[in-house]
Amino acid sequence: MKRPASFAKAVEALSREEAAAELAWLAREIARHDRLYYQLAQPEISDAEYDALRARNAAIEARFPDLIRPDSPSLRIGAPPVETFAKVRYAVPMLTLDNAYSEGELAEFISRIRRFLGMSANEPLVFVAEPKIDGLSCSLRYEHGILVRGATRGDGFEGEDVTANVRTIRDIPQRLLVDDPPPLLEVRGEVYMERADFEALNARRAHAGEPLFANPRNAAAGSLRQLDSRITASRRLRFMPHGWGEADPPIRGSYFAFLQRLGSLGFPVNPLVARCSSLEELVAYHHRLEERRFELPYDIDGVVDKVDSIELQERLGSVGRAPRWAIAHKFSPQRAITRIRNILVQVGRTGAMTPVAELEPVTVGGVVVSRATLHNEDYIKERDIRIGDTVAVERAGDVIPQVVAVVRERRPPDAVPFRFPDRCPVCGARAVREPGEAIWRCTGGLVCPAQVEARLEHLVSRAALNVEGLGKKQIPQLHAAGLIREPADIFTLPRDRKRLAELEKLEGWGEKKIANLIRAIEASRRVPLERVLFALGIRYIGEVTAKLLARHYHSWPAFRAAMDRLAEGDIATREDLLAIDGIGPTVVESLEEFFSEPHNREAVDRLAAELEILPVETPRGEASPLAGKTIVFTGTLARMTRAEAKARAEALGAKVAGSVSRATDLVVAGPGAGSKLAKARELGIKIIDEEQWLAILERA
Repeated sequence: MKRPASFAKAVEALSREEAAAELAWLAREIARHDRLYYQLAQPEISDAEYDALRARNAAIEARFPDLIRPDSPSLRIGAPPVETFAKVRYAVPMLTLDNAYSEGELAEFISRIRRFLGMSANEPLVFVAEPKIDGLSCSLRYEHGILVRGATRGDGFEGEDVTANVRTIRDIPQRLLVDDPPPLLEVRGEVYMERADFEALNARRAHAGEPLFANPRNAAAGSLRQLDSRITASRRLRFMPHGWGEADPPIRGSYFAFLQRLGSLGFPVNPLVARCSSLEELVAYHHRLEERRFELPYDIDGVVDKVDSIELQERLGSVGRAPRWAIAHKFSPQRAITRIRNILVQVGRTGAMTPVAELEPVTVGGVVVSRATLHNEDYIKERDIRIGDTVAVERAGDVIPQVVAVVRERRPPDAVPFRFPDRCPVCGARAVREPGEAIWRCTGGLVCPAQVEARLEHLVSRAALNVEGLGKKQIPQLHAAGLIREPADIFTLPRDRKRLAELEKLEGWGEKKIANLIRAIEASRRVPLERVLFALGIRYIGEVTAKLLARHYHSWPAFRAAMDRLAEGDIATREDLLAIDGIGPTVVESLEEFFSEPHNREAVDRLAAELEILPVETPRGEASPLAGKTIVFTGTLARMTRAEAKARAEALGAKVAGSVSRATDLVVAGPGAGSKLAKARELGIKIIDEEQWLAILERA
């Protein structure tokens, strides 16, 4: 865009139309120089000339404040503090990644893709490998080329609006550098802090007597979530794109080409990104990057490998919260040597008792570690781990510390062997180790304070009911004070004046914090069915299984009625559950055990009465011909694999069962169909072949 002729005028002499035109030019010109200076290290103008551009922008905005643009460079300086972050609901979830820790696991990842797509070992399959920057995920929404919203990942379905903060990050363009921007583009990437900037920040904090950040990732996370964006602006955050969410028009073609397009739009694109056409090339890339990881200016903890074809990505879809087409190939864990001071036993929300080593503090991968997991009794016995031993400690995936080996030659003569307790260290109830399991469990159930607190912590976690302001610190405090005894107590707290008065007396709970907690509780009442099922903390009901159950029953009343029937020993309900693809006898027995306990049913019903539990939405709405239908696939499919057929059916709102019953609506039968086809005919269920199935998909 050419410099406006009015640029020669004094600001006081500008007309309103001239001011608007200049602000548009200045926004683009300053953004261009920011990119040249901060991203490309190729400045075209002097600092004085750059400062003059910003000064003129500020002067025009001061005279015409109503003309301040959404992409104004002045917004990068920081806005006044806010009281809390607004919530952002994602139309396209921000998925997490499965991990691979070895070449074998990476090979299995590639094999799974080929099996799912029905590809032979000879067919070409191209991947894009890129460094896995150790930061935090962020979403940037552009409408007609203008940045209108920045948000944190949150739980993948709902994040926090941090628009004012992301505007201060110079890697993030306020306006896409293109004359014909798309109507909508949601760019996703990683916010991070380079090591040099992290060290400078900690030096300033040490000088000011403030607590230090443990590592660059924590510093970046703390900086992005500042309520005062001026603090964010004072810290040098960076951004690197790695994907997209919503897009109009849709993104097509190659992921590698998409990244190059982002570069032309004004985003920094990692120059280390590479295309790889085989397992061997992916492994070689991983080795090269692992050798160079400490030469890079930022922390990385592995490589992300993605299928390059966007069409194949869409066919592969996701399972649970992770895409089938991408994986994080982690680096070898970082290791340090230290001594075990003691071995304690922690009790989890399901009663599982986990041994934990108390260590002499040691730095592992930039983080001070004072505790590490010992997994279970067998793990300790197999390695002969004793109190007083010198041991090697690793951070698995650079996250979870664990004791991996004993340095035998440094064992002191008074090292004490560890005996696993037969009583719960928290409530004193009997501990048992069930046949075939490596874990000891407390039998105290809901009378064990550790289990109650852990169950409540799980209930309010991000992937469950997501109650901001309640967590590992607050739940034990409120439970010990008698303010929260069971799940429903959390949601009755806002209207209980007596308990609120008691809460205000507790350390750290002032009027503002209590008000924020009440807002968070109210915001968490409206919750999808699958998250409620996960939140209950029933053994073996993880996020994936909770989603399977939610899709099958659709609504809370239907699920709850089925659980009553299951607890009463209803065989048909049990068979109906076992017919769900992905649900086995262990899950059914766990559900039966949980809902057979009257106090569990009563506690669950009290919680449900406080919530608005949202039914499962049909992904394509009521127009989908498969919405709410139960489908069984049998025999051989020639045009797609069974796994892809199941994924396509579920994407259209159908339930896929593993066996035929009276609840089955449709059977898709290919060559070699046997007993399932016979039973479908016997029950009079509609049967179609693969061509008819493909026609349904085409129409949908």
